[in-house]
Amino acid sequence: MRVAYRQPTLHLLLLVGAFLILLPLLWMLTTSLKSPGDVHIPPYLIPVTFDWSNYSRAFAADDFPRFYVNSAVMTGGIVAGQVLLSSAAGYAFARLRFPGRGLLFGLVLATMMMPVYVTLVPSYLIVRTLGWLDSYTGLIVPRLVSPFGIFLMRQYYLSLSSDFEEAAMIDGASRLRVWWSVALPMSVPALATIGIFAFLFSWNDLLWPLIITTDPDLRTVQLGLAMFSGRYGTQWTLLAAGSLVATLPAIIAYLVGQRWLVRGIALGAGR
Repeated sequence: MRVAYRQPTLHLLLLVGAFLILLPLLWMLTTSLKSPGDVHIPPYLIPVTFDWSNYSRAFAADDFPRFYVNSAVMTGGIVAGQVLLSSAAGYAFARLRFPGRGLLFGLVLATMMMPVYVTLVPSYLIVRTLGWLDSYTGLIVPRLVSPFGIFLMRQYYLSLSSDFEEAAMIDGASRLRVWWSVALPMSVPALATIGIFAFLFSWNDLLWPLIITTDPDLRTVQLGLAMFSGRYGTQWTLLAAGSLVATLPAIIAYLVGQRWLVRGIALGAGR
């Protein structure tokens, strides 16, 4: 009898939790459809009139198609780099035996404990010295390596049997060829996990592009949205419309890869 009552209660709690999580998105959607005069205190959820022109006016406020291209280029480069480099480094830590391997891996893990703000100034100085300010290179290269990705891939490769790799090496394949042709195709769930995390992090990043770019042609979507908040107030309807559209790629990426995300985290934490 207790089990019979427990199930509806659990479902009710899950529904309440899901509603609270989705409420900010719902609020952003309804705000994007309000007219500017309808945004006031006390706030209300359902618009009195639906103003669909907020989306066209948000995109007409500046060169938002260009901002989307910049974000796509930056995000694509970071995702590709983190997936390949994390896989290569994780495979080396899992399969190769070399002096100082444990110490080096410990240093990699130690960087995960450092706040990102500690590395902002050194990273900026390096980028400026290399002449990468206001460039795609400066946006992408400093974030190509992910300590979390290396850790996850190492754990994942440790959970895999090395029989196929040993068979390939007996047939004459080099260690690099074994990683590329055998280990990499077998690690799709973990690679998808890293790719999703890298996509969400880079697509939503505001701080790093804000620091190293001053050229309007290199603004990302998040920098474009920030201009709706000015010294004399915030254009809430346009900000909500632009934010909703900017959120869609991240939502789609998660919905497409959520199965691989859960599987990769579960298998990667196996050892």
